[in-house]
Amino acid sequence: MNQPHQLTRDDARRIAVRAQLLAAARPTDLFDVVRHLTVLQAEPTSAIAPSADLVLWSRLGPSYDPASLRDALDEQRLIEHQGFIRPAEDMALFRAEMAQWPGSGELTDWQVARAEWVEANDGCRRDLLERLRGDGPLPASELPDSCEVPWQSSGWNNDRNVRMLLQLMVARGEVASAGRRGREQLWDLAERIYPDDPVPDAEDARRIRDARRLTALGIARAKAASSPGEQHDVGEAGEAAVIDGVRGSWRVDPAYLDDAPGPGRAALLSPFDRLVQDRKRLTEVFEFDYLLEMYKPAAQRRWGYYALPVLYGDRLVGKLDATADRAEGALVVTAVHQDEPFAPEVAEAVDAEIASLAEWLGLELV
Repeated sequence: MNQPHQLTRDDARRIAVRAQLLAAARPTDLFDVVRHLTVLQAEPTSAIAPSADLVLWSRLGPSYDPASLRDALDEQRLIEHQGFIRPAEDMALFRAEMAQWPGSGELTDWQVARAEWVEANDGCRRDLLERLRGDGPLPASELPDSCEVPWQSSGWNNDRNVRMLLQLMVARGEVASAGRRGREQLWDLAERIYPDDPVPDAEDARRIRDARRLTALGIARAKAASSPGEQHDVGEAGEAAVIDGVRGSWRVDPAYLDDAPGPGRAALLSPFDRLVQDRKRLTEVFEFDYLLEMYKPAAQRRWGYYALPVLYGDRLVGKLDATADRAEGALVVTAVHQDEPFAPEVAEAVDAEIASLAEWLGLELV
């Protein structure tokens, strides 16, 4: 049995940064980036720009045009699935799980409850399918609500019957996102959206997703707590690794092990960027203290409503508190929080990246 790779935190950070296409050499093609990263979170908050656009800009630089992402979604080369944007060809890796909905093995109480709610509203489900078959793609606002049992929750989804039923029909593989009309998401029959690719069985699909996720992350835990949407663990993909001073069973993509440290570059990251999204890895490997504070009262925020983590080389070194004031035509920088005082070359690189962000947004830097 091979011994685990012995890695320092520096090694692990360097691997993670390179895997996330944040090293000095920038990629040049949008589809290559999305295929490699496997996923972009479709989080629409636009305090600066939507998360997916920030992720692509931080890799591609100012040549990235957000319209190209919208076109790819409208043309269904990329597909928004349960809040995440994925390459269309990857949907075959999720369709086996859709066929098993609400799940395999012993079901949880919430899985049973959702299945019972869909069954109770089977007439509405059929109405939606019939309307989409004849007139789709359509937004939820143009679909009939004939639910006999309303969706009940303590949150903002209470009585949002059609939207909740559509989400469950996505999980069942019956409907799919078909791009957007303005700010409204469009829906259509899944058979008209997903490529007609062979569907592997569920276990093979999981192994393939684990391997692709590890290629995108570089280094990750073999097991981790379940996360909504995209997971943080990679099962048995790659090879075993130990990170000095960090507990846990790690897996590393060996393709990144022979990489010598390269020149550093600065990058401003979305709060939903995959480099920082696994908060446990972020704390233990990057030793970076960070929390998205837009859900906190203003008086309790340390770094700002939508602070962007600041990367330099293989270290996360601070947070940018900035807001795009489009009415005034300005990117307003409230603060650059430095975890430790920036060296001159770091400060220069971070300032240049902030200026590049303003230029890309078409805003004056204030």
